[in-house]
Amino acid sequence: MGFKIGFIKSKFYIALGLLFVIIFLGTAGFVLVADYAWVDALYMTVITVSTVGFKEVQPLDSGAKVFTIFLIITSITLFGYIVSVITDYISNNKLIEELKFKQVHRKIQKLEGHTIVCGFGRNGRQAMARLKSYKKDCVIVESDPDLILEIEADGNLLYIKGDATDDEALGAAGITKASSLITTLPSDADNLYVVLSSRQLNKNCTIVSRASNDSSYKKLKVAGADNVIMPDKLGGAHMASLVITPDIIEFIDRLSIEGESSSNIEELIIEDLPEEYTNKSIFDLELRKRTGCTVIGFKSPNREYIINPDASTKLVPKSKLIVIGRPEEIQKLNKLF
Repeated sequence: MGFKIGFIKSKFYIALGLLFVIIFLGTAGFVLVADYAWVDALYMTVITVSTVGFKEVQPLDSGAKVFTIFLIITSITLFGYIVSVITDYISNNKLIEELKFKQVHRKIQKLEGHTIVCGFGRNGRQAMARLKSYKKDCVIVESDPDLILEIEADGNLLYIKGDATDDEALGAAGITKASSLITTLPSDADNLYVVLSSRQLNKNCTIVSRASNDSSYKKLKVAGADNVIMPDKLGGAHMASLVITPDIIEFIDRLSIEGESSSNIEELIIEDLPEEYTNKSIFDLELRKRTGCTVIGFKSPNREYIINPDASTKLVPKSKLIVIGRPEEIQKLNKLF
């Protein structure tokens, strides 16, 4: 969207610039050649350029007539172009579109710690729905006109119309201030390019990429993706698990109900806890007693996961706790910490 608007705006500004140049040169010319006062010269220029046919302010000598002929010939073509550009700009709602774009752009510029979703296909739409249910600030990058119409119809989604593989589009989406990026483009090559560009522009951004082929997995990880998801592979494995261990899989599925208020699993970032708990043990938190939640996982600073960690595990900086509980217990946990 930004690139299309920029092209239209440049034509509009060029047209306005040419109009100003014609009027200025015409006015200055009549002052110098015909010895008109500035107001009379401006009036004469306007009626000459617009070809309305009004009588001149005062009789013109030969030199002034030659200048007038030159001004008429020059302005006919330029004035026609100027009028067509300005008319097209207004009649096709490009002015409204530009104002809308600027309003969206201002909102995006104010964001910090948001998530960028590249692509609004099936996977991108599902990712957006989950992020919005958790009230996360998001920006979509999409180039497909039909999907743009769908995004605009929602009325509450921030988006950039552009190619996600273009650094300018990522910049417009606020990649330097984003905390995470999800790329769900259909092409693995495009996703690879997005991952490479995003990692260069933001070293600390968490990047999750979609992949279709097994061969793309390692390339995306090397390029800088923190996680690579293969929807088709996950879908097939999930269906097989529903046959082999249906009750276990159904139980796990029930733990990931959408919506912040109905979440059964939550993560606790140690830095978000009161300072008094830093370097204390899981036992010292007394989560079970205070909230009813149970700690089921621990992520260490070096990204190692411990399932069902021991109560003596130290809560060191840059580590995380994974807890499970009923919706009301999770709410109590969020209020407490």
